[in-house]
Amino acid sequence: MNPVEKAAEVLGSQTALAKLCGVTRGSVSQWKGEGRRVPAEHCPLIEKATGGVVRCEDLRPDMRWHVLREQPGAAVPSAASQA
Repeated sequence: MNPVEKAAEVLGSQTALAKLCGVTRGSVSQWKGEGRRVPAEHCPLIEKATGGVVRCEDLRPDMRWHVLREQPGAAVPSAASQA
């Protein structure tokens, strides 16, 4: 399953995911498209809201999330802080 679809399923709907991110449902639909990406600033919020079921790495594998997770005061939660 596409990680955007999985996040929408966990949150209850694409509309709920859109509301969480402050975007339109149409934007969420576009994120599911081939070659489309969830804006990186939404990934930590989605990861937190899904309880880590959908991780930043799932949404944006092109980003170096492990580097961001290691920074002091990181906005991206580490796996240990989600347990």
